[in-house]
Amino acid sequence: MLLKPNPENHCFGCGGANPRGMKLAFEQIDESRRIRGVFRIGPEYQGGPGFVHGGIVATLLDEVMAKVSRFEKDYAVTGELAIEYVKPIPVGEELTVEGWEVQRNGRMRIRQGEIRNSSGTLLARGSGKFVEVDPERFRRAAAEQKQSGT
Repeated sequence: MLLKPNPENHCFGCGGANPRGMKLAFEQIDESRRIRGVFRIGPEYQGGPGFVHGGIVATLLDEVMAKVSRFEKDYAVTGELAIEYVKPIPVGEELTVEGWEVQRNGRMRIRQGEIRNSSGTLLARGSGKFVEVDPERFRRAAAEQKQSGT
């Protein structure tokens, strides 16, 4: 199942309403309970000359791990994120980003993710703790923040 950017979502990574966002689309693979995306990151997202910025690498991994919530239809936000930058990632190279869950404990979700090139070489990996939240409460808090201008 293809997970396209939501045209009403302003998320920098996966939202469709952010004109400066990445508009990342992912695939939900039910058999393996993994989320996967295939991307080419352009020069507008580079750090050092010719290489993808480390913050963008972290964004890719955060997004793919967050999308794992789709399998349980829950809503979890990033509580902790750790990234291991294994090799520099060249701009324009085809990348496969994959995320999956390794543990659930109450509201806590432990997830992992990887970025590999088209040859299968590991370029970066991440792990994260995601905390399940009440989506209505989360939306109300966001609306209140928007109204207060903070």
